[in-house]
Amino acid sequence: MKRKSPLMLLIAIVLMVACQPAQKQETKATKPNIVFIFSDDHAYQAISAYGGMLKDYAPTPNIDRIAADGMLFNRCLVTNSICGPSRAAILSGKYGHLNGFVSNEGGTRFDGSQVTFPKLLQQVGYKTGIVGKWHLGSEPTGFDYWEVLPGQGFYYNPEFQTAEGKHTETGYVTEIITDKAINYMKQAQSEEKPFLLMLQHKAPHREWEPGPNELSLYKDVTFPEPPTLFDTYENRGRAAKEQDMSIEVTMRMDRDLKMFNAEKLGTTARLNEDQEKAWDEVYDPIIEYYNNAKLEGEDLVRFKYQRYMQDYLACIAGVDKNVGRVLDYLKEAGLEDNTIVVYSSDQGFYLGEHGWFDKRFMYEESLRTPLLVKWPHVVKPGSVNGDIVSNLDFAQTFMEIAGVENTTDMQGRSFVPLLKGETPADWRKVHYYHYYEYPSWHMVKRHYGIATERYKLIHFYHDVDEWEMYDLQEDPHEMNNIYGQAEYADVQADLHKRLEELRVKYQDSDELTDEYLQKSLKRLRHMK
Repeated sequence: MKRKSPLMLLIAIVLMVACQPAQKQETKATKPNIVFIFSDDHAYQAISAYGGMLKDYAPTPNIDRIAADGMLFNRCLVTNSICGPSRAAILSGKYGHLNGFVSNEGGTRFDGSQVTFPKLLQQVGYKTGIVGKWHLGSEPTGFDYWEVLPGQGFYYNPEFQTAEGKHTETGYVTEIITDKAINYMKQAQSEEKPFLLMLQHKAPHREWEPGPNELSLYKDVTFPEPPTLFDTYENRGRAAKEQDMSIEVTMRMDRDLKMFNAEKLGTTARLNEDQEKAWDEVYDPIIEYYNNAKLEGEDLVRFKYQRYMQDYLACIAGVDKNVGRVLDYLKEAGLEDNTIVVYSSDQGFYLGEHGWFDKRFMYEESLRTPLLVKWPHVVKPGSVNGDIVSNLDFAQTFMEIAGVENTTDMQGRSFVPLLKGETPADWRKVHYYHYYEYPSWHMVKRHYGIATERYKLIHFYHDVDEWEMYDLQEDPHEMNNIYGQAEYADVQADLHKRLEELRVKYQDSDELTDEYLQKSLKRLRHMK
């Protein structure tokens, strides 16, 4: 056997050593980036990938790209259908009564000292950033970079807050947030670290102010009406009857529906001269029609519904266009194959169903939120999942993706197995919900309950003591309360048992503190 010369051995050793950094770099590069795009009040009915009556009238081709290249979830349910508490649940992986954020009102501030998933991702080498809507009172923690909207934020010429203070930028909020997000990804890529980006849009939150490129997009479109637009709330309890979120009564002709010119509008007083001119060119003819039409009754409701849809869906068109910008950037920058893209919203929203806008109720349109996930080489393109997942699960899902060992007391569960096409035998079959913010805006009474694939049991417990139960298979629009009906007695008993089990599991109780109740009553007196 011929021996290698010392020189040949030396060369071989040098080559082996030289290869080591490349191997380490390859391992590091396989840890995926996470881009979490999160909108405010985006109803799943307004995403064309979900089908439904609006898909051909107001398509969302770029959000649909995520579904086409990944997985669409049909049963993503929230823990509390309102902005701040949903965001707190996502960050902490806990229900609001444990993370301390159950209501937008009363000066509630998210406790940034608690464990959150961005902090845990930092610990395993991720660069973390958040840009856009925050809406949690306190300053963000767990982020290497943050630039957020104070409070609800403005659509036009918005303010942003950083650790250094506030500043105002010229332009439209959806486009500005996307610009900042892309700049963040460029910087993160240059540092050669995996990154988390939480890209959080203000749109399409009330007052639904479309951007300059979408102002006239749907002005001549007549949208189909939901079958329950003129719901009279028969066969249901006081909560549905006594809410204050109807298109007919609650929706304002001025700020919501823009029936005053730009100079007189509240938040749109921020428009500069060119923006105001473009605004008035679109809305002045609509205002003239409304003033001359003298609409009443159902005709007025129908007019308000169309105005609502025209503006709301135009805001979403702006979001969709900018989702496309993010997807295009990832491809152009060579990041697409190693980046997970998630699209979701803080909860669902009513688009005229039951005659309503807004959210809060445990009924289907506000309980369900959109969830679409693209994970190249892992998620089968075009797949659809019908298992019950929750915004409570997002934290632990991101943690598993990032390789964080789950040693926390979070209450959710990673749905990475579902993304891989495998539903564990013990995956949840029932979801727990609790809404607290009453008395307050829209006057939806406090309630908790559970939802299974087919049934829903709800207890309205404050100001009333009423139970509701729905069979979603027989009554998908939730028009008939079947609680107490003899033919459902066994199902009802089983649902009560499962409800109590979940309340114990999640450490929940009937009432909030007296202090919170007093704050609620004080807010109500102020509103009146």
